[in-house]
Amino acid sequence: MKLLVPLLFSALLAAVAHGADATFYVGTYTKPGKSQGVYIGTINTESGKLGPLKLAGEAKNPSFVALSPNGKNLYACSESAGGLVAFSVKSDGTLDTLNQGDTGGGGPCHVWVDATGGTVFAANYGGGSIAAFRTKPDGSIGERSAFVQYKAVDGSPKPKQPRGHSIYTDAANKFVYACDAGTDNVWIFKFDAATGSLTPTEPPSGKVPPGAAPRHLALHPNGKFAYTCNESSMSSTVFARDQVTGALKEIETVSSLPPETDHKGMSTAEIFCHPSGKWLYLSNRTHDTIAVFTIADDGKLKLIQNEPAGVKVPRGFALDPAGKWLIAGGQNDDKIAVHKIDPATGMLTLTGETAEVGAPVCVLFVPSK
Repeated sequence: MKLLVPLLFSALLAAVAHGADATFYVGTYTKPGKSQGVYIGTINTESGKLGPLKLAGEAKNPSFVALSPNGKNLYACSESAGGLVAFSVKSDGTLDTLNQGDTGGGGPCHVWVDATGGTVFAANYGGGSIAAFRTKPDGSIGERSAFVQYKAVDGSPKPKQPRGHSIYTDAANKFVYACDAGTDNVWIFKFDAATGSLTPTEPPSGKVPPGAAPRHLALHPNGKFAYTCNESSMSSTVFARDQVTGALKEIETVSSLPPETDHKGMSTAEIFCHPSGKWLYLSNRTHDTIAVFTIADDGKLKLIQNEPAGVKVPRGFALDPAGKWLIAGGQNDDKIAVHKIDPATGMLTLTGETAEVGAPVCVLFVPSK
């Protein structure tokens, strides 16, 4: 018995040191010999070591993916096929195709699932529109419950064409926010989770500076602030968010690059708040860095780091549920790279841990149970 106790204690220490694995999915642009669809992988939450990536489900250009709240279904926007693909998630995380839905517009580039799992949303870049679908009991895509076609706006020398780039529900599942990179609006809608319907709010949008092109959005964990990833101006616009009306009021717009940087030919891609609400992360394509900002109590940002992304053209990235690791996907060099997040400062350090996968453009972690 005396020998058994230290052995059990040693085994416990070894288990704690080894840590658990967090699972993630990778959406890709498919290409022969490189990628065939959606991939699945793991990262050890203590060491940051990646497990092998493997094909989870075949699909053509499933660029962005989203999981249902119960984890039983995964949805992907297929940019080539012009629609959404619904999968069922098997016990090992691999995917079985259920069906597809027509998003009603060209170039679907972002997908989102509401908090109930009853509605799936898509943003159409080429079509300049958004769509919502009800889901069936098995998670497959059902009837379209909403469709909004944005309009071109006056501009010089020609009208600005709408470009639906992303769509999100807030944590309370009461409002929908949709970034229109063409007209510099973040459109706001009241959301009815029972029917999947969308009703424009008044005012109908939050606006970023002219020509900034809002691409993606991050909502602060406290619900009081929202941050855009402005594609053309290499910046983030900070909004104060009214949690009762959903309205967005601009506070400031902050560059995602060091001062005096010539950003010709560059663009931003993805944006996320840290689970603690202390830091904001944004990817700079071609500059090939991840910008790290501190978030003040009033929501304002301060750029503290431009960490090399470890990949070429970091299109998408994600933070693990515990906020300890960041995985960046390199669209142009066919790999993902791991960064360690400093728990005191939020700053990033490349670990040297990488894995190969063709044209990764979205990384999505499975939430912790």
